[in-house]
Amino acid sequence: MYGSACTVSGVMTRSVVALAAGAGFKEIVRTLRTQGISALPVLDPDNRVVGVVSEADLLRKEEFRDSDEAAHTRTGPVAGREKARAGTVTELMTSPAVTVDPDAPLAAAARLMARRGVKRLPVVDADGVLQGIVSRGDLLRVFLRPDQEIADEVRHRVVGGRFPDGIGPVRVQVNEGVVTLAGPVRDVSVVLLAERLVRSVEGVVDVRCELTGPRHRPVPEPGLAAEQPTGT
Repeated sequence: MYGSACTVSGVMTRSVVALAAGAGFKEIVRTLRTQGISALPVLDPDNRVVGVVSEADLLRKEEFRDSDEAAHTRTGPVAGREKARAGTVTELMTSPAVTVDPDAPLAAAARLMARRGVKRLPVVDADGVLQGIVSRGDLLRVFLRPDQEIADEVRHRVVGGRFPDGIGPVRVQVNEGVVTLAGPVRDVSVVLLAERLVRSVEGVVDVRCELTGPRHRPVPEPGLAAEQPTGT
C-alpha cells in the first residue's frame, strides 16, 4: 500500500455497512448502534451512493420534539425542522454525498474531509458505485509504515533520482518517521527540493536536513601569491 503514489484504495475499508434508500428511522438507529459508527452511506438498487445519514440527522427529531415547549418558538434552518418530521433514510440523509475516488491521493482525501467537516468518506467508482469507505483513522495508518521502508524509498526514489552523485555521499536515516539527510552535495540548489520531496513520501513525520555544500579553497588576493624564497 505504500509509496509516493499511495491512494485511498490502499487504506480504505472494503467491507462496508450501508442502508437501502427505503430504510426506516428505527432501522437506521439500530444499525448505527450495532456497528458502533456515526454515519452510513445510503445506496440505490444499483449500489450507487445517493446520500449519507448520520447521528446528527437523527438528532433533529429530539431537537425539534413537539413536547418541548421551546421547540415551538425555536428558530432554525428549515431543513432541520423537516428532518425532525422525517421517518425514512431518504428524508433524513444528506444528499448528494461527499465522496472520493479510489485513486485519489491520501492528502486529497484528508483535505476533503477537513474542508467538508466529515469523519469518513464513501469511496465510489466513476459510476458512483460504492467501493469502500475511508475514515480519518484509515488515513493515519500510513504513519505506521516501518522506518526501513521509508528509508528505502527516500534513498532510491528521492535522493538517488535527484542528486548528481546518486545515493553514495548522502546518508539517509529514519527514526520514528523522522528522516535525517546528511552529507555533502555538489549542488546546494537541490537541497530545498530534496527536503520537499522527502516530506511528500508517505509516512514521513518530519525532515531534518544536514546536507552541506562543497568546500571551497580560499582564493588568494591578487599580488599576494606565495613567493619562492631566494638564496643569499
